[in-house]
Amino acid sequence: MFMAETFGHHPWTVQDLVGGVASGTVRLPDIQRPFVWANAKVRDLVDSMYKGFPVGELMFWENTDESHSRTIGSEPKTQHGSMQVIDGQQRLTSLYAVVKGAPVLRDDYLPDRITIAFNPLTQRFEVPTAATRSAEWVQDIRDVFDSPIKARKAFLKRLAKAREVDGLEPEDEEQIETAITRLGEVLNYEFQVVQLKPAVTRETVADVFVRINSEGVKLSSTDFILTWLSVFWEEGRTQMEDFARASRFTPEEMNRMGQDPTVRWTPKNAYLTLDPGNVLRVVVAVGNKRAQLQDAYNALRGRDPRTRQIVKSLREAELSRLKDGQARALDPKHWDEFLKVIERAGIRTSTMVTSKNALLFCYAYWLIGRTEFHVPVDDLREVMARWYFMAQITGRYSGSAETRGQEDLNRFSGLSPRPEEFVKAINGQIETALTDDWWRVTLPEDLHTSSMTGPAYTGYIAALNILDADVLLSTLKVKDWIDPNRRPVKGIEKHHLFPKDHLRTALGVTTTRQINQVANQALVEWSDNIDISNTAPATYWPAQVEDKQIGSDRLAEQAWWHALPEGWVGMGYSVFLERRRRLIADVTREGFRKLADPNYRPSPPADAPRTEPAMPTFDALVRSGVLPIGTLLTPADAETDSIAEVTEDGTIRLDDTEHRTPDLAAKADGAEDVDGWTYWEAQFDEPIALAELRAAGYPD
Repeated sequence: MFMAETFGHHPWTVQDLVGGVASGTVRLPDIQRPFVWANAKVRDLVDSMYKGFPVGELMFWENTDESHSRTIGSEPKTQHGSMQVIDGQQRLTSLYAVVKGAPVLRDDYLPDRITIAFNPLTQRFEVPTAATRSAEWVQDIRDVFDSPIKARKAFLKRLAKAREVDGLEPEDEEQIETAITRLGEVLNYEFQVVQLKPAVTRETVADVFVRINSEGVKLSSTDFILTWLSVFWEEGRTQMEDFARASRFTPEEMNRMGQDPTVRWTPKNAYLTLDPGNVLRVVVAVGNKRAQLQDAYNALRGRDPRTRQIVKSLREAELSRLKDGQARALDPKHWDEFLKVIERAGIRTSTMVTSKNALLFCYAYWLIGRTEFHVPVDDLREVMARWYFMAQITGRYSGSAETRGQEDLNRFSGLSPRPEEFVKAINGQIETALTDDWWRVTLPEDLHTSSMTGPAYTGYIAALNILDADVLLSTLKVKDWIDPNRRPVKGIEKHHLFPKDHLRTALGVTTTRQINQVANQALVEWSDNIDISNTAPATYWPAQVEDKQIGSDRLAEQAWWHALPEGWVGMGYSVFLERRRRLIADVTREGFRKLADPNYRPSPPADAPRTEPAMPTFDALVRSGVLPIGTLLTPADAETDSIAEVTEDGTIRLDDTEHRTPDLAAKADGAEDVDGWTYWEAQFDEPIALAELRAAGYPD
């Protein structure tokens, strides 16, 4: 096809473009993405056009087939489509929204009204805030586009009233009139539009779209696959989008929005809302056995990896696999059964899901186990609950998620399709990740944080749910108060066991990070949190125990669940944190043991296994004074001339970056796979290795 037969250049004014969108003659093809621009980006677009700057070309496709397109905006259209937007959706939707004042659908499927304010005196555009609510601002530039004259008169009247004068100075009026008139003339701003001719095929249009958006890596592999599906399996893409949208609403909500026929089921759940890319990841993992979406895209196109040519038979085979995966992934009975896995793992709400990828891959592996290895659903729920607990608490997908996902998928290849083979492969992943050293060393170290939403602390809360633990100083259960269906005005709160003001005023602990350590937090009822206030542990704890009339057995059990070291109220703060981290890790491990064996009965507190005293952490050495704040550290082997410093937060500052452990600091200094405790020396009168200081211990 010759160039002249493929496309032509045509000028369109903003007025023409907005009018075409409003009437329905200009529409979006189904290969396009949702409207995702932030309002600030819309503001910048209008500002550039106001100043006469170039804002790029648009690309349309002359096509009257409305079955493959959708309108822009949410109001009814009066005319049939004749142009489909191939490139420029975000700009065109932005213009339509600010000129017409019509709501647009965001990527969460909710309507949004975009408003931009304008100051004629300074000629500035802003997204409305409290600062723009003064009389010096046109609150909505749509008023100017509707009628510049009316907008100017209203603005002058409002400004004069605010300044308490009968009329403005002539030079001010002239400046305002010029600015508002110039804004109104934005409607005459001309775009160059590349128009693809009607004879161009849908496959060619999709290829053009991908090539355009490959420039500067504007689209992800997810977008490319969804674009490809729009050409070769439009129904499948629609199904994914519908499933994702429905995950936000109950059947009743969908019906109120006018769904037909009546909706009886949706994938809405307590753990996550989906987007089409999330659904696609599961579908491709199950059907095509691929976690890396770029590889999946190349395979779906039918590209021969050796010749790099497109082979139709390869494309058809890969699409067939994807269709099979999608049929399984979108099956309501599979989705509902899978959600029981997440609940079984102790997760109660979306705030406890620290890795969406872990949940998505878990569903993919669950589907493979159920539909390919035919694992009984009860057995599958138990093994996958353990796998999910492991994947989330270890941050399995926090790095290269797709690479890790592909490694996990590869473990299933070549296995005979028997239930025991799948279970063995999953258990192998769990055992490899959750070693004895991981529980004793890594998890306590991961709890050295003030983040209440991180994997380590969330894993502990999940374990409390699995163990059916009480709220501290209460007869209520933790899992009942984290129930997503419960909406109390006040429920349980995270209480500082060593209260904040007590730490600051009595103990001299002033850094927020140290005060808010997760090892200083416990779940209590909000009324108890108020009663405890800021008194010392040795004062409030006996009083609370006596007031609650908690028997010794129940108190011992609660102390075990909530990882309270024996004699904790009289401990030094740093020693308390160190010991409680180890106990939290113990309780978390007990929760996992119960998850692995529903008949397992932990025996707190006296018979519960206790971790042997561990070597002190770097932070503990600092807090105890063994390693004073400001001490300089240098590499013992003198391979580098780096100088690090001990901070008041109990970290190692190297090149303006703080590291929590000597190992991390050594790695940052270029030393891979070394023991950081032997790598660094503390510069006292006589240099001494951190390992020697650590071996000497610290006072309780």
